[in-house]
Amino acid sequence: MQTEKVTAHIVDWLRDYAEKAKMKGFVIGVSGGIDSAVTSTLCAKTGLELLVLEMPIHQAESQVSRASKHIEWLQENFDSVKRLPIDLTPVFDSLVNTLPPVANEEERFMSLANTRARLRMTTLYYFAALDSLLVAGTGNKVEDFGVGFYTKYGDGGVDLSPIADLLKTEVYEIARFLKINEEILKAAPTDGLWGDDRTDEDQIGASYPELEWAMKMADKGKSANDFAGREKEVFRIFKKFNSANRHKMIPIPVCEIPKVLK
Repeated sequence: MQTEKVTAHIVDWLRDYAEKAKMKGFVIGVSGGIDSAVTSTLCAKTGLELLVLEMPIHQAESQVSRASKHIEWLQENFDSVKRLPIDLTPVFDSLVNTLPPVANEEERFMSLANTRARLRMTTLYYFAALDSLLVAGTGNKVEDFGVGFYTKYGDGGVDLSPIADLLKTEVYEIARFLKINEEILKAAPTDGLWGDDRTDEDQIGASYPELEWAMKMADKGKSANDFAGREKEVFRIFKKFNSANRHKMIPIPVCEIPKVLK
C-alpha cells in the first residue's frame, strides 16, 4: 500500500465530502483504540472543525487513559480540535434500572453491550445536529464487510466511513505513518462494550490478520474443505460471523407492494 498517498486521498475525500455537504466538519467518539485514533487524526488533518467526544460507560481505566492521551496529542498538533467529555455511565445505569428485570442477567449481556454503542451513537448525532457536523465512522473493512463486528445503529450508525476500505493491518500501517501513540499501537483491539479487558480476538476466536486471510479466501470462492487445521478453523469462524451478521451489511429489506394491489 502507498501509505502516504492513501492517507492524503482519505483526507482529501473527507474535506471534499464535508464541503459539498455544506457541513463545518466532523464529530467522532474516541475510545482509545486504533480505529478511532486513526480516523480522528485523518479528520483533524482536513483542517475542518473536529469535535472529539469521550463517552465512557463503565470503561476500563486503560481505555480511558489511552483515549485521553490521544486527544491531548490531537490538540497539540491540530488547531481545529475541540474536546468534550460526556460521562454516559449514569445514563446507561438509569436506563438499565428502568428496564424490567430478567431472571438471568447473563441473558441480556449482549443486548446491554449493544445498548452502550447505541447511546454513544445518539450522543454523537445530538452534537452533529447541534453544530452542523458529520458523524465519522471508525469501522474497518474486516469489521464492516467481513465479520460484521459492530453494533447495528450503534457504532454502525454514521454519516461516512473513512477507513472502511482498509483492512485492519492497513489501518495499523497508516497509524504508524501518522505517528499515533505507541500505547494505542500496542493495545489489543477491543470494542470496549463490556466493562472488562476482553479483546476482539477473545470474542471472535481469531485475530484480524487471520480474518483478513479468511476474507481473501472467501472472495476467491474457497470453502472450509479446502483447508485443514487452524486454517480450517479460522475459515469456519469467518464464515459463521459473515453469515450471522449479513443483515448488517445489506440494505434494510423493504416490503414492496405489488402494483396490482395499489
